[in-house]
Amino acid sequence: MHEDILRKAGCDEGVVAHCRAVTAAAQEYAGSSAVDCDLLLAGGMLHDLGRSKTHALGHARVGGDLARALGLPDDVVRIIRRHIGAGLTVEECALLGLPPADAVPQRLEERVVAHADNLTKGTRQITMEERMDRSVVLGRKAAVRIFRLGLDLEPLKHLPGRES
Repeated sequence: MHEDILRKAGCDEGVVAHCRAVTAAAQEYAGSSAVDCDLLLAGGMLHDLGRSKTHALGHARVGGDLARALGLPDDVVRIIRRHIGAGLTVEECALLGLPPADAVPQRLEERVVAHADNLTKGTRQITMEERMDRSVVLGRKAAVRIFRLGLDLEPLKHLPGRES
């Protein structure tokens, strides 16, 4: 179903494969009962919906608008809009030439999808160090948020008692 949405919107197979890889990475953090696994699946699969129209940083905003037009739940729209790095503040959006908006992930699922996307390049999992090297374009404050997001979420990965 989610792949159909991506394809109908115009996403190429590389984007679809990336979304699958991000979803798989995100599901490694789903061992907590605090995580809505259905929302995590939808958000992970659809986070790059906007890449059907642009591959620029603004794809998150475009994707959120597309998701809203498709009637997707607000929780999914927020994941799509807030997945860049560890989110962007109103000020950072303006500095990057994007429409000013608070795009910092708040809910756990928003944070997990952003983090999983940070650690996925194409379909390949990358290290936090590799991600930090790629974060310079977002600015120092955003890079620090990306690092802190990783520190916050890594303890949730593969929680004991969860099936592998």
